[in-house]
Amino acid sequence: MGFADVARELLLVAPADFVAERTARQRAARKDDRDLATAIGALRKPAPAAWVIDLLASEGALDDAVDLGPALRKAQADADPAEIATLRRQRSGVVGALAQAGADLAEQAGHPVTTAVLDQVRATIEAAMADPHAGAAVRSGLLVRPLESVGFDDVDLDGALADPDAVPDAWSGSDAPPIPIEDARRSRKASRASRPAPAREPKPAPQREPKTDPAAERRAARAAEADARTASREADAALDRAESELEAAEDRRAELERALADATAEVERLERTRDEAEAASDRAREAFTAARKGRRA
Repeated sequence: MGFADVARELLLVAPADFVAERTARQRAARKDDRDLATAIGALRKPAPAAWVIDLLASEGALDDAVDLGPALRKAQADADPAEIATLRRQRSGVVGALAQAGADLAEQAGHPVTTAVLDQVRATIEAAMADPHAGAAVRSGLLVRPLESVGFDDVDLDGALADPDAVPDAWSGSDAPPIPIEDARRSRKASRASRPAPAREPKPAPQREPKTDPAAERRAARAAEADARTASREADAALDRAESELEAAEDRRAELERALADATAEVERLERTRDEAEAASDRAREAFTAARKGRRA
């Protein structure tokens, strides 16, 4: 399983359980793939609105909303007031229904979301309709922060995805259309197919063995025996050296294993510290939000 697949699974975990689940997946991956474990450890906890969007994406619920985007953009480009009004009403209904569906999914997961979070969910869905790159991002299931469409500018996707390389359609370079994943795959296959096959070297023609002289064969045998005795003595000496070097290497390996065990324990300690700090940060953020609401009330 690649990092994008693991990230999609982790981003569906309820926010309260995210840190513990991420740590468990990281430790499990470290046994076989340390690079994957490092990537998992660096995965950001999604913002609440992004988490709701990922829940909707996992259900395939965002397809209709994203597919409505091209028609709306075309109506705006054609300056067709009647079509724009019709599509905007349709967009409002779709966005509202999806926001409610997302709220229901969040509640089923044991983490009801606030009105402010649902406002961000609506804004993210509207951004997906306005920009095809944002549409690819929200359908990927890898969103870690909400999106927003501002005027006619491209939606800012910087830092929005857990694994941008896994979603080439979301690449939003200047005036660049989305890169269809299927087309990219076909291009890679065509490139491989167009490579010339390696040339085969012709087989050498069989050669006839020359006639041998028995006396010459005996001389060659004696020379070979002498060479073999010399090689045997040299091999014995090399074996002695190798055994000594192996013994020294075993000693060094034992030292490194002890150092690795100490480093692993330190990493686990730091992970626990990181998890506790992140949990404290979440609590502080929730307390701040509650305090701000109280002040406004």
